[in-house]
Parts: sequence; C-alpha cells; structure tokens
Amino acid sequence: MTDSSGSTQRALRIGIVCPYAWDVPGGVQAHIHDLAETLIGFGHHLSVLTPVDDPSTLPEYAVDGGRPRAIPYNGSVARLTLGVKATRHVHRWIREGEFDVVHVHEPLAPSLSVLTCWVAQGPIVATWHSSMQRSRVLSAGYYLAQTALEKVSARIAVSEDARRTLVDHFGGDAVLIPNGVRVDRFADVEPVPRGPGPRIVFLGRIDEPRKGLAVLFDAWPMIVGQHPDATLIVIGPGDAREALGDMDSASRERIHVLGRLDEDRKAQELASADLYVAPNTGGESFGIVLLEAMAAQTAVLASDLTAFERVLDGGGAGALFATGNAEDLARQANALLGDDVARQKLVEAGCHRVASFDWAHIARRVEAVYDSVIVPGEPVRVDLRGQLVGRLARRAGDGRVESTGEDGTETEDRR
Repeated sequence: MTDSSGSTQRALRIGIVCPYAWDVPGGVQAHIHDLAETLIGFGHHLSVLTPVDDPSTLPEYAVDGGRPRAIPYNGSVARLTLGVKATRHVHRWIREGEFDVVHVHEPLAPSLSVLTCWVAQGPIVATWHSSMQRSRVLSAGYYLAQTALEKVSARIAVSEDARRTLVDHFGGDAVLIPNGVRVDRFADVEPVPRGPGPRIVFLGRIDEPRKGLAVLFDAWPMIVGQHPDATLIVIGPGDAREALGDMDSASRERIHVLGRLDEDRKAQELASADLYVAPNTGGESFGIVLLEAMAAQTAVLASDLTAFERVLDGGGAGALFATGNAEDLARQANALLGDDVARQKLVEAGCHRVASFDWAHIARRVEAVYDSVIVPGEPVRVDLRGQLVGRLARRAGDGRVESTGEDGTETEDRR
C-alpha cells in the first residue's frame, strides 16, 4: 500500500478517537491535533471523535462526542465522557465514517476510546501515552480491559515508559513511535516584546501538583537573588495563588501569570524565553513541551525524570536537575542564565535533536502501522455480535471464557 518513498498510494478514511476533552489543553490532545493535521496534509480523509465542552472550538475535521465530566485518572483529573449517550455517539460515528482504520488513543481510559474498542469491529490501532504503576484500579479492571484490547489490531506506545505499562499490566507489546512536534510552526515565530533581564517560561496546568510549579516557585527567590531583573512567565490554566504561598513580594513581582494561551501566542512566548523550565515531579511518559521549547530554539532545563532524560538525549539537548530539588533547580538556572555560550550550545543541540521528532517523519511511521492492518474493501463497522459487557459480567461471575464464532454464535470454555 506504500510506494518506495514510504508514502501511501491512496487516500485513506481514518477515524481517530481522543478520550480527553478537546478544549482542555493536554499532551494527548496536542498529539492528536498535530497527527490529524499532518495526515490531512498527506491527503487522507480524517475524522476525530472527542469529548468537548464547547463544540464551537472544534476544527472542521472533529466530531462532538459528548460533554465530558471531571474524573480522577492516573494521578490527575481528566475530562472524560462515558455512558449511554457517549456509546450512541460512537455507534453513529463508526456507521457514518466507513473508516479504513480507527485509531484510539489511551484505549483503557474510561472514555470514548474504550467504548470504541467495544463497539467497533475491524482494523483498530491503539496508542498508549501514559505510564503508571500497578494499582488496584488496573487490577480490578483487568478483565474489562482485556475485552477492549482483544479488539485491537496493532499497538503503539509513545515512550518506553508507556510501552512498559502495557507489557507489565496486560502483556503483548507495542511498536515505539514517539510524540511529534510541528517544527515548522516554531521556525519563524516572532518573539513577543520583552524588557531587559533574563526570561524564564513555565508551561503546564498550574493547579496540577505533578507539573511541579511549586518546586519552581520555591526556587524562584534564589534565582531572583542572583538575577534581580529576571522574569518568570507562567502559562497554563489554573489559579497560581495557592502555589505562590508566602513568597516575598520582591520575588512575586517578577512573576507574570498569563493563563491559557492559544498555540500561536504560546509559541511566541517560548521563542522569547532565555530558558524553559520543566519542574515536573512525576507521572510523565514523554514531554511534548520539551520538544516545543527546543523547536522554538530555547534552552531547556528539566527535572531528571526518566522520560525527560530520554527526550533530552541524556542531558545532551537540555540540562537536567534533581527532581523536586528547588535548590538544584535554582543553582542550574542561575548558571545557565549567566552563561550565554552554554545556553547557545543547548539551543543548537536541541534544534538537532528535535528534527527527528518532526511530525512529517513521525506521521509516516504511524501511517505504516495503518497499512499493516488495513484490509482493502473491509472498513471498520459496528460489532453487533460481541455483547462485550455481557461477556464481561459472565466471565467475572462464573469463570467462563467465551468467544464469538464466525457465524456470530458464542462458545464457551471453562478455565
């Protein structure tokens, strides 16, 4: 299905499922947005099904999958949708889409992705983004997860940590295809006007503890003590007042909280920074914003999480500090802010590193996975035979393992 250059010979009908609210910023949403627009640029026909609070924010290729609710998931609070109405959305979307392949993201999140796995029959590709430790929730949901995973034709993981989560919890394996970044989006960005003094940028959900803003705020007075004209730009949704705590007024005056920004303004702010700081404390399987900062030609200082170390090539493309250690963060930030040559070396290494993550390359690898599972003339359809929820209940109740035969009848095997 591909020619010698790796490009697909015909336009595909591709359905992509986003489990999280489209109008809430997040790494998975950004991944799906950029993948979708790159695939459209390749000439494919594409539809994204997603929860959304405000349907007017959806691009023309996206379909409203229902109103999301705040649900605790994987150490955070995610905006997800589940239930009868959501299932109807999935049924209608699959019937009308006539997709050659459906690509679900975070297939085990209690949202549209797992519903799609249950409802759909045919070529299904699933991508894992998150990493997590073993938990009671995962153990309790093991059989429920298996009913979804048995429908998946091919698996992708965006990082080694995400791949290990899949292998350790559910068996099987996945092809490793990292997150991407639209390098061209940052190449010619015009930096925002700025005053004198060094400029640091933080980007993340302000009120989510694992994003580490509190660690950066603890380090900030030590940074201002050495660089009194420094400015900290905080970008992201949430209220920063609690994280500020009892910071002295002189340090607080050097912090500007901008809230949530659109993609163009975000790129401008990154391009205007002397240093991008990622103080995350855990729960990260990759780090898209590190790629964005490198693409914006900004030096990166990040906590030494395993996922961040991999993205930053072990520290070659960005500096690393001890996770959660405000003193180490301040020490390294002060050293970099005072050394233009060291920062420029990180910028150059980051530009070289990020080129391999350009979506123009990453999307071709995803396209190759689609090619491996598509059966010409057999689109994805609604599965009316599986009765997956009923099968789960029977399996949990009496230990039977059931399968659906070619004629649609169910057989059972006692184990």
